[in-house]
Amino acid sequence: ARRLAADGTRVALLARRADKVHGIAKEINEMAGAELAHGFLHDVADRNKVEPLWAVIEEKIGEVGQLYYLAGVMEEVGRDEFDTEKDARHFIVNTLGSVAWVNAAAARFQKQGAGVICGVTSVAQDRGRVRRPAYNASKAGMDTHLEAVRNRLWRKNVCVTTIRLGFVDTPLTRGVPGMFWLISADRAAELILRSVQKRKSIAYVPARWRPLMFVIRNIPSVIFRRLNV
Repeated sequence: ARRLAADGTRVALLARRADKVHGIAKEINEMAGAELAHGFLHDVADRNKVEPLWAVIEEKIGEVGQLYYLAGVMEEVGRDEFDTEKDARHFIVNTLGSVAWVNAAAARFQKQGAGVICGVTSVAQDRGRVRRPAYNASKAGMDTHLEAVRNRLWRKNVCVTTIRLGFVDTPLTRGVPGMFWLISADRAAELILRSVQKRKSIAYVPARWRPLMFVIRNIPSVIFRRLNV
């Protein structure tokens, strides 16, 4: 949001925490010397609120031309734990929340004949890992849905970019074992926007994840199942 507003783009920020979302919007507006940012309270688990909230956003900032979906949950799961309720939360936020917002954007952008949809999935979606089965699967579902929407909209001049994000230094990853190649949130934002500007279909962020994930995807299952990843 800060990087988009720095170029004069009007932005709507959505989050569950009022102090955070309104605080960042206020900071952006003070730096810009103009009312470019507006904060809105929203929980992506409430899919029924997408359409009415979209209308409220457009009343504030005008016609929306870009959507960035970055919401996600990653709960810790015990090696021998199979908890359907916990697993369901991953799909509600990571997959269905994305589907609801991407569908809302796609329906509008195809009529406009232009637009940008950017969904941030994860490098974790490339394989079914021992540590977090539902997280991996929910991100894979999001990734596949974005591909399908991209294949539907390319004739309509709508850019749909899938960001397969590596590890970013945020509260989501802080203290989680096994994190490496950590980058800052601002660096991630820079690389995400660069990928969108280049109208990439799929981008690994940072790019060094691409060759690593190629190797991981091609590890035979009989070996991969023995790895504690």
